[in-house]
Amino acid sequence: MPAKAREIYVPPVLQDLRAGTAELHIALEKRLPFFSDTLDAQAFGRLMQAYYGFYAPLENALQRSGSVPDDFDLTPRLKTHTLRADLRALGMADAALASVPICQQLPLIDSSAACLGVLYVLEGATLGGQILRREIAARLAVDADNGAAFLDIYGASTGRRWRDFIEYLGSRPMDAAEREAVVCAAQSTFSCFERWLESQEVLA
Repeated sequence: MPAKAREIYVPPVLQDLRAGTAELHIALEKRLPFFSDTLDAQAFGRLMQAYYGFYAPLENALQRSGSVPDDFDLTPRLKTHTLRADLRALGMADAALASVPICQQLPLIDSSAACLGVLYVLEGATLGGQILRREIAARLAVDADNGAAFLDIYGASTGRRWRDFIEYLGSRPMDAAEREAVVCAAQSTFSCFERWLESQEVLA
């Protein structure tokens, strides 16, 4: 008689997030041009500018929101500085960097639940960056040393940092309303990001 498979406990908030963001995640992933035949070095530079134009104001909003949980260390997970360094490595002068368009339509961060919903999307994107990193290195010969550090920002710690975040998220006591706020913020982050990339004409 076969042994019964050990059931893995999935916290309710993570179940809700997976169910609530799956379609948005898949839809955006299909439109990201990392695997497009038309993606050359110039197009990659424009794409990273668009990422910077979203991450810079969003991370600033997170830091200024007053909604980051007291026991969560946001600083090591901020990525704007790395994106800025990548753009410089790709040849962008500081004057041009200062005039990169910045997204104004951001998800509302008015609670710790909303903050964690936004971070779920940003941290998940970091995990997915590992696949993109290999593609960009193979196709464009761009890696962490010359313009694609953002795609490998946590390096060998990527998997562990994702697990740490998910464990943190799952360990926080939340009622149904708070879980709904987490999911709404995550959905809004996906939607705002896709609309922004669309407006910058960098999607496939």
